[in-house]
Amino acid sequence: MKELLELAENAAIEAGKAVLEVYNSSGFHVEMKEDETPVTTADRLSHDIITRRLKTSRLPVLSEEGRNIDYQVRKHWDYFWLIDPLDGTKEFINRNGEFTINIALMLRNKPVAGAIYVPTRDLLYLGSEDTGVYKYEGDNKVDFTRLPQRRHMNDLLDMREITAVVSRSHLSPETNKFLSQFSNVRDTTMGSSLKFMLLLEGKADIYPRLGPTMEWDTAAAHAILNASGRGVYQMDLQSELEYNKEELKNPFFAAF
Repeated sequence: MKELLELAENAAIEAGKAVLEVYNSSGFHVEMKEDETPVTTADRLSHDIITRRLKTSRLPVLSEEGRNIDYQVRKHWDYFWLIDPLDGTKEFINRNGEFTINIALMLRNKPVAGAIYVPTRDLLYLGSEDTGVYKYEGDNKVDFTRLPQRRHMNDLLDMREITAVVSRSHLSPETNKFLSQFSNVRDTTMGSSLKFMLLLEGKADIYPRLGPTMEWDTAAAHAILNASGRGVYQMDLQSELEYNKEELKNPFFAAF
């Protein structure tokens, strides 16, 4: 596990440096995909770098930019990589810096290790049950202590005030309705998988997402949160998200 996580780390950093060069250039090309979401030259460049790096593990790779792998093939996979070469493309286009490179190691329908790199901050989050959870800010390493026990929804409802992190680009009426059950909510906004990392950092208590996401948007962060004693739950608030489904879209979820 340690060697595979190091491979993901190196792939994320190499891709992140290439993405940052595009980001800092005078201009880049933006297209709209069939699902009306944007894609840039940086997305595709990152995909190519990561998949080339990860091939040395001899594990299959499922990526946002290479998603058309038949379910009848991938349903038989045990270990595989699930990647988002550029999470937060809208943040990238808007140049607010809140985009990430996400790489998850999967075991069938569960993420078991994750790497999230933030190119504009040279910030890297890594984690698995075997290695623990930690981050690098440049050369400075910070270890995160695993929660002694998982929080439950009732724990949050009993709090006098909670901080909820919500999407900068995709806030929905359903999310606002979900948050109305808490007595005093302070909102903070963030792009990409950085929303999950605010939970890890103790800067937010809950991240509800009652809007569309795909498996590669959540897998790396899900692995890191699981290893830290947190969860990413479907709306029964007990069952965790599952992966490598025939339909790669996530149901609504709440992470805490």
